[in-house]
Amino acid sequence: MPDLLLPLAALPFPNIDPVAIQVGPLAIHWYGIAYIAGILFGWWYAKRLIANTALWGSAGPSMKPEDIDDFLVWAAVGIVVGGRVGYVLFYDLPRYLANPFDIFAVWQGGMSFHGGFLGTTLAMIIFARRRGIRVWSLFDVIAAGTPVALGLVRCTNFINSELWGRPTDVPWAIEFPTGGPFTRHPSQLYEALLEGLVLFLVLRIVTHVFRKLDHPGFVSGVFVMGYALSRIFVEFFREPDAQIGYLAGGWLTMGMVLSVPMLLVGLWAVVTARRAPPAAALA
Repeated sequence: MPDLLLPLAALPFPNIDPVAIQVGPLAIHWYGIAYIAGILFGWWYAKRLIANTALWGSAGPSMKPEDIDDFLVWAAVGIVVGGRVGYVLFYDLPRYLANPFDIFAVWQGGMSFHGGFLGTTLAMIIFARRRGIRVWSLFDVIAAGTPVALGLVRCTNFINSELWGRPTDVPWAIEFPTGGPFTRHPSQLYEALLEGLVLFLVLRIVTHVFRKLDHPGFVSGVFVMGYALSRIFVEFFREPDAQIGYLAGGWLTMGMVLSVPMLLVGLWAVVTARRAPPAAALA
């Protein structure tokens, strides 16, 4: 373990109350607001992409903005149910087998991005097939705005003093209230930057500069690869979940394990979309 900064040398942890609004017994947390804001942004941004027919080539989108209105509830259910089930299965299964009713105590925290990703993917497949929409095109418009939601949620992880990084003595280290007497990497902010801002800008270039929406699957493939690479990189600075710890030699984490298949799937989607003819030729 590296030499650690004394607590007085660390950057101060901002005293932000995790509860944004308190009305009597009702508490609205920044974490919940981030989820809602992220979903609403993704809904608005997807509608904007669909309405901008210049981005789609001669075939145009296979859906209408109104379809995204109807998909909003499906997306919310997929994110919440998938995220919760994924956390239970991937990160703390023994605890929930011993206390099954805790599975429904979502207010206690515990959401998995990989589970939410799988839940939303399943919701998109079912919805697209019911509406006669190209599945990969729906993937693309949803993926393009998702980094904003990821960035917002990672910022609230920082506010909540959770999912912090490994001990370090870098100048920007922070002593988290729940992180013990150590200065740590603010890994939540690393993820907010890479999974949020950087990945959103990359996808914006893919959709608006290279105009790859007419190659279904390309945008979502770049998103999946970008997330996986960002997550694997940040896992080298993030403290693994205490109930799991390190895997295979003391450096591998569950986040890395779950991200490798995403990286491979994303690469496959990009290569396949590049080789396929534009959507106009398939119409």
